[in-house]
Formats: sequence, structure tokens, C-alpha cells
Amino acid sequence: MTMTATNTAAATGTSGTSPRSATAAPVPAGTLRPREDVNLPFRLARSAAATGSGAGPRTDEVADWLAGREKAHHFKVTRIGFDQVNGWDFDATTGNLRHHSGGFFTVEGLEVTVSEGPVRNWRQPIIKQPEVGILGLLAKEFDGVLHFLMQAKMEPGNPNLLQLSPTVQATRSNYTKVHKGADVKYIEYFVRPERGRVLADALQSEHGSWFYHKSNRNMIVETDEDVVVDDDFCWLTLGQIGELLLRDNVVNMDARTVLACAPTAHDEHGALHTDTELLSWFTSERSRHDVHARLVPLNELPDWRRGDSTIDHVHGRYFRVVGVQVEAGNREVTGWTQPLFEPCGPGVTAFLSRRVGGVPHVLAHARVEGGFLDTVELGPTVQYTPGNYAHLAGGDRPPFLDLVLNADRSRIRYEARHSEEGGRFLNAESRYMVMDVDGLDGIGDGGIEDVPAGYRWVTPGQLNSLSRHGHYVNVQARTLLACLNAGAVPW
Repeated sequence: MTMTATNTAAATGTSGTSPRSATAAPVPAGTLRPREDVNLPFRLARSAAATGSGAGPRTDEVADWLAGREKAHHFKVTRIGFDQVNGWDFDATTGNLRHHSGGFFTVEGLEVTVSEGPVRNWRQPIIKQPEVGILGLLAKEFDGVLHFLMQAKMEPGNPNLLQLSPTVQATRSNYTKVHKGADVKYIEYFVRPERGRVLADALQSEHGSWFYHKSNRNMIVETDEDVVVDDDFCWLTLGQIGELLLRDNVVNMDARTVLACAPTAHDEHGALHTDTELLSWFTSERSRHDVHARLVPLNELPDWRRGDSTIDHVHGRYFRVVGVQVEAGNREVTGWTQPLFEPCGPGVTAFLSRRVGGVPHVLAHARVEGGFLDTVELGPTVQYTPGNYAHLAGGDRPPFLDLVLNADRSRIRYEARHSEEGGRFLNAESRYMVMDVDGLDGIGDGGIEDVPAGYRWVTPGQLNSLSRHGHYVNVQARTLLACLNAGAVPW
């Protein structure tokens, strides 16, 4: 999907100058400019190749730095009953769980009807949070290498509480101070256009199985200013972040989704499908799926039961709604209570990968989720919680799930456990993987396109181009794409 600029060096202003000075130079109003910053992917590639040390801590020092930030603040999360979730109550008519201020979010019911699949209709709890938040990474060059300002941020749902997050991770209520908390640090770089140069900016979905029509603005902004670095922040290169993505639960979901939007350099030659063919297939997938999703009262979910401290499914599957009390010394508000969604087991999220004519491809799935704004987004090959399907056998099992669960270690190119959005989900972890299936029996035996309907082989570059636009690539696929962009996956 990347449009290659055909302007000459003289036209782009790069002749005889460094990429950094060319891209940072102010451009007079009305001046014709190239359609893309052709230098940016190479600057990002240089950052991805820079590992070890930079303007911040060495990669091998980050764990100790995070431990030091955890010791510097008081963090505590306690499970509580719904009667102790202060300021929240269940509506007497609908049963919806809401905050008395009308802010934050609500937990409501969702009814979904789809035209395909073994289950065509279901009801479930869903989070409705209509406001658009900002997930922003501040970038700056040091010694010719782009660095990103990462934050040691506590989220109540993280299994280890403190993880590396973007520079800014804030709802509109946070950064407009509706809740009377402290200022969101560095927010000015993302709400005042004169403070920096935008490198990436897209509205992206969050988990369509747990959020209803939720979007966040994913931004990367570069500054030339001297930045005073707060104690809970540090500069890291893309390569250092890639090394940290090899470790369990270090880089949080919000940082991963923003990194996936970076326009990194990929070889666009040799894709199995042209960009136009890929977009046509994706449009066809969106058109052929008939998905109807509507909000319903939370007390009208026949298979869900509400107790004193949980809302859960009668069969003990999927997820539960719970209450927590949070203490966090370095947050804009240092103490609060809230509901969280807690899955009933760890997930498995994986791309199958192979080379086609020597070019790396991954198998993307046009996936339906009830909370999406549109019918489908491109997800990984496998995105399931295995425990939810333990009672099924044979053809009723999700495609490729057992292949991934039983993968030979020699075929796993990437594996790490990452948690999902810790501000709304409790202990929501998935085993993220990239599995090589070159030459494997049963995959494409009748040709490379011998895969189920709804699946298509794409290059990482094609996924990267789509991720620069909203609601094409889902949040789980963006996590794996971030690992690819940062060099965490060897090909």
C-alpha cells in the first residue's frame, strides 16, 4: 500500500543533505512537497538496527530501571465486591454498570448476529467507552538515531503492574482533567501541532470482543526541542524496544499498537498479491459478512449471572467482570476503584509464516468481532483462548489452533507472553507467536492459496501500510506487526 515518491532528490530537498536535516527543515506555506517522507522508513530502520545503548539506559539495564521505578512508588491492586466499587452502580432498569459522573465507561450488554460460523447469535457484556484517547510516542534524534520516550506506567490489570508504555496514554477525560487529576506529562506534543512533526497518526480499534466501537488515536510525533525527562521516562531506540519485545510482559499493548503504525521500510517486491488485489479481497470480505450488533441491557443476557463480586458465564468460559481497588503513587489520580474484564484463561495469538518466492509472508485472517466499527478487520492466523474451545472436536475446532498449540519448537520464529490493555482487562495475557510453516504438510498442499475462506497470505510491508490507516488491522495483529517492525522476529 506504500506509495513510492518519484520526485528527484532536488525536488525533495535531500540532495547534499542528511536525511535528518532534510526532513526537519521548515517548508514555506504553499510549497509543493513529496507525497511521502521517503527518508522516514530508513531512519526507522536505522533506529531498529541500533541496540545496546543509546540516549537512555542500555537494554540490559531496563529491567533494573523498571524495578527501581516500582520501588519509588506505592502500587497495590485488591479485588473487591461490587458494593465496594465506589461511585459505580448497576442501573435499576437496565442493570448496566455505570459511574455516577456519567464518565469513564459503562458495562452494557451486546447482542451479535452473524451470517457464518458455528455460533450465529450470542449475547455478552461489553465495555462502551465512546471517547477517543491518545496513545502517543514522542521521538527525537540523538547522534543521528531516532529514540522514543517510553514511560514506566502502572496499569491495574497488568500481571506485573508496571510495563513500558507510550509517552502519553490518556483518555480524553484524563488529558482534559475532567477527573481533576494531575496534568498528563508531555500531552502538549500531541495536542498542539506546533510542538512537533507528526510521523504517524491513525485512529485504531481496540479489542472488538470486549469494546464496543472503541477507537484510540495512535500518534508518533518528533521534536527538536530539549526535553526534560521525568524520572518515570527514558529514551530507547526501536532496536532496544525490539529486544524488549522478546521478553514477557515488558512492553505494554498501547506501546505495541503505536509502534505498528510506524512506516518502516519493507521490500514491496514479490508479494503474492498486489496491493489492489489485497484491498479488493478485503473489501469482499467486509461485504460478504452480514454482522448485526446492538447494545442491550446488561440484565438481559440469559447465559450470564451477576453475583456479589463477579458477572460470569454459566459455563465458566470466556471472561468475567470483577471489581478492583487501585493505589498508584505516580498516576494522575493516586487511588480509585473500577470494574475490569478478566478472561478465563490465557490466549494464543499467532501468525503462520512462510516464504513465497523468497519473500516473507504471513497468513492474515479477516476476522469478525462484535464490537468492531465495521464487519471485519485483519487479524492474526490464530487468535483464540484455547480453554473456550476445549469442549469442541474435529471440524468444530478453530482453524489452525491445534497446529499452533502443537508446534515443533524448531518452527517457532518468535514467542513471548504479552498482556492486553491493563486499564480495562485484568491478567489478560496471550502467548504471541510467529510459526514457520514452509514445507509443512497440510498447509497449501493444493497450492499456496489452499487455505480456508477468509484467510490470505500478505507481506509484512502490506500489513504495515494498512496499519497506517484506521480499522484495517486489529490490535492483536498490530502487536505482532510491532515485533516485526522492531526486528524482534528473525526471517
